[in-house]
Amino acid sequence: MAEELVLERCDLELEANSSYHHTTDLCQDRLVVRRGQAFRLALHFEGRGYEASVDSLTFSVETGPAPSEECGTKARFQLSDAMEDGIWAAAVVDQQDNVLLLQFSTPANAPVGSYRLRLETSTGYQGSSFMLCSFVLLFNAWCPADEVYLELEDERREYVLTQQGFIYQGSARFIKSTPWNFGQFEDGILDICLTLLDVNPKFLKDASRDCSRRNSPVYVGRVVSAMVNCNDDQGVLLGRWDNKYEDGISPMSWIGSVDILRRWKNESCQRVKYGQCWVFAAVACTVLRCLGIPTRVVTNYNSAHDQNSNLLIEYFRNKFGELQGDKNEMIWNFHCWVESWMTRPDLEPGYEGWQAIDPTPQEKSEGTYCCGPVPVRAIKEGDLSTKYDAPFVFAEVNADVVDWIQQEDGSMQKSINNSLTVGLKISTKSVGRDEREDITHTYKYPEGSAEERAAFTRANHLNKLAEKEETGLAMRIRAGQNMNMGSDFDVFSHITNNTSENHICSLLLCARTVSYNGVLGPECGTLQLLDLTLEPFSEKSIPLHILYEKYCECLTETNLIKVRGLLVEPATNSYLLAERDIYLENPEIKIRILGEPKQRRKLVAEVSLQNPLTVPLSGCAFTVEGAGLTEEQKTAEISDPVGPGEQAKARVDLLPLYMGRYKLVVDFESDKLKAVKGYRNVIIGPS
Repeated sequence: MAEELVLERCDLELEANSSYHHTTDLCQDRLVVRRGQAFRLALHFEGRGYEASVDSLTFSVETGPAPSEECGTKARFQLSDAMEDGIWAAAVVDQQDNVLLLQFSTPANAPVGSYRLRLETSTGYQGSSFMLCSFVLLFNAWCPADEVYLELEDERREYVLTQQGFIYQGSARFIKSTPWNFGQFEDGILDICLTLLDVNPKFLKDASRDCSRRNSPVYVGRVVSAMVNCNDDQGVLLGRWDNKYEDGISPMSWIGSVDILRRWKNESCQRVKYGQCWVFAAVACTVLRCLGIPTRVVTNYNSAHDQNSNLLIEYFRNKFGELQGDKNEMIWNFHCWVESWMTRPDLEPGYEGWQAIDPTPQEKSEGTYCCGPVPVRAIKEGDLSTKYDAPFVFAEVNADVVDWIQQEDGSMQKSINNSLTVGLKISTKSVGRDEREDITHTYKYPEGSAEERAAFTRANHLNKLAEKEETGLAMRIRAGQNMNMGSDFDVFSHITNNTSENHICSLLLCARTVSYNGVLGPECGTLQLLDLTLEPFSEKSIPLHILYEKYCECLTETNLIKVRGLLVEPATNSYLLAERDIYLENPEIKIRILGEPKQRRKLVAEVSLQNPLTVPLSGCAFTVEGAGLTEEQKTAEISDPVGPGEQAKARVDLLPLYMGRYKLVVDFESDKLKAVKGYRNVIIGPS
């Protein structure tokens, strides 16, 4: 009788598997593979090798704390002669003496997560059991049978593998690209993402059901949307919008997701202070890319927050055009969410592709602060019955805005505001390039088109279909030149009279600092003209001078000033309102790389910034990070004040571990100039 087959060790073939599965950055000391795609293991036996005629090999694989075959979280399968796709299976690839090279296949719809693989050997009446390995199974955008399959390789590289990118901020007329380090393959991040799944309330309530449902990117996307904010659970980030961030970190100061996720894990899953929409979106992007779901951050300008789903934002103003009362329904200057690519087997055909997922806690969905995934196509078509949260997302890009202005007698007069269109310049980073791509057309048909009217009719959006009132007068706010942080500048109320009559009007121009979510701060400039004569078929441009000394103390870190113009014609009791958000440009951070950029060779980054203000800067510090360039964030503090026009300068050591193209992302902070961002691409050559 043959002696018992005894396993000596299992070789994970890490180099070959990680290259084939696009997981090289994750496979330093363990196996990480993508579902629906084969991987190899080499079994080394003691004494003698495997003999097909006398030895029987059976494998079992399981995930979660209570694995079961009914839930799809456990499988048993025997060594077979040939590979079978779409199921758990193992087959012999090669055998040399005591080494057996095996190929394993996994189903393209298996739950993602951490797995344990065991081997049971049987020789005659003898049998043994061996733990082969633990491995992590991810979604697979390279596998046509996976629900997250993406056809184009450059898109798979951008939306799954790229660790840096841009988030778009500023205003619709001045779009500002902010660099971000997603770092989804940085040390420890995969474990943190798996922990995030394991502390979600659905797992704590029913672990078997939760692990089973991790086969669906729709389900995982919904869990991640809820867990990135901490409103219902042990989620990652606490949101705050009142400019009081002393007991945490200002949302504007973050430059990447890695530091945030590590803080959350290191502090026993306690919420990290603080996040706002782009931070929530960026962290969700990191987690979803890490798990293998193709994801991108998008920004919507003039984004509506519609609480009651009537697709209407109503502003009530006093006679000066100032907003009255507590306002929960607002137009945000910009709002960020993510889109993830997946099929929707739970919906009718045609709704596969990009799905909007919004982790910023705004409204509850099925009792939880999460939003989506909802097909972007459903938003475009006005199909508001589509799961999940279609009415809320539709309103973000399509709500109508009505302004009511109070008269002397207390009655409300509707004013015309043609300067505010909801849902503009919807933006994301281009594939493979450091440029912005406008994706507004994926959410909306062209303004005024028959398709747009049909979508609004389907959405029962009667507000948009109502005829707009027109008078012969028009007004818009124009920006001047050199609107840089620290400078004085002019903005202009540009008024046209397209009628053949004189109009006698009063004009009130007012500038106030504003947060990106529409909350107004103090006044920083005002002008009132009581008798303004507008001649027939004429144009007038009236300047408002805004001084640095007026806005310096009250500007938020988003660098935004809202300029409002109210034109009143008493004779006809007509009100014309125009608004514009002005973005003040920060100074440039200059980045020099000293030394030859080669793998495993020390580099120095020299970072500098010129103080644009008329006052000294104190408490200056540069913070840098970059996947592939630094293992963790590094901060260089400058002890001496930096005078007006002088340069703040520091040096930071880098040690790139891999070859390739990477981004070094830099943040500058000081007492009077905050959240200044910069970046530089660095190409690392072989050592």
